[in-house]
Amino acid sequence: MQPDHHHYMRMALEEAQKAYQRQEVPIGAVVVQDGEVIGRGHNLIETLQDPTAHAEIVAITAASHAAASWRLDDTALYTTLEPCPMCAGAILIARIPLLVYAARDPRYGADGSALQVLNNRNLDIRTEVIAGVGEKESGSLLKQFFKNIRQK
Repeated sequence: MQPDHHHYMRMALEEAQKAYQRQEVPIGAVVVQDGEVIGRGHNLIETLQDPTAHAEIVAITAASHAAASWRLDDTALYTTLEPCPMCAGAILIARIPLLVYAARDPRYGADGSALQVLNNRNLDIRTEVIAGVGEKESGSLLKQFFKNIRQK
């Protein structure tokens, strides 16, 4: 049975809303294993003053703790923005076989928008990628966030 990508992306968008409410860049992520969310995260860079506290990293860390393993080779990661190179590297190292993301990131996206990390032919690890699920909602949230920042 196919997973309901929109269902899990809505959960990632809920995480992005949490970031928005904390005045963090509104990006959210969830890690799913056997139909269950085992890791959640949203950006906490400003809150923690930690440049590695991206939504994907927070969710992968939570999932690794829940699974009691750094190998997440039977999971899927849903995130509201195309992962940056750091997050793409973490996805590969964690052996996450499926990534579903909403909006592309032309500045830092590592699925081909700025760089190609996730399916780089020079690497021996690959991740299947589905892009554009929830793109409109994620894009709107990001645009509203940055519009508010510019108005302050």
